[in-house]
Amino acid sequence: METVQAGQLSDLIRRKVSDLKELCEGVDEETASLALSGRWSPKEIVSHLCGPEGIGHLPTIHAFLDKDTPRLDIEVENPFFSEDRARMTFAELLAKFEGEYNRMAEFVSGLSEEQLSRRAHILILKEAPMGEFPTLAEWIKAIGEYHLGWHTDHMREILAALRAGSAIRREHVSREEAHAASHSGL
Repeated sequence: METVQAGQLSDLIRRKVSDLKELCEGVDEETASLALSGRWSPKEIVSHLCGPEGIGHLPTIHAFLDKDTPRLDIEVENPFFSEDRARMTFAELLAKFEGEYNRMAEFVSGLSEEQLSRRAHILILKEAPMGEFPTLAEWIKAIGEYHLGWHTDHMREILAALRAGSAIRREHVSREEAHAASHSGL
């Protein structure tokens, strides 16, 4: 039976997935594969959100339920951008991302208050407000609000920079074409 909290957490995940998908509408393959110096491409951001290939992020949630206070070693700053994912279209990668988080939201929606109160040891969260022993509810909220939210903002920033760069390149080419056209009649 769905609890109020489980329903809210499930809705949070679905809402954040929708936000990212909406932001990515109309992004072409070339733009999706471009990366600014030292930054991830849009495809790498989505790949990161999909988690380790063939595993995803759902096992972290299952771990809270499978063991008492399991230790979770979270791999940050890994785009998990495999050759298979590099060959995928941006639309295919977004569909994979959506499927991963829909499965997560569906699973979360059925959790009890007792399950949501279970804890894990996540050392990387030691300095975070929730601390290194978050409840499952706190972890799910962190996935939705922080992880998905942060990478949606990250995607927005990257896309804006790529579009601005594209506009500058188009303007430069247009000036060169106009200059060449004005001098071709001499």
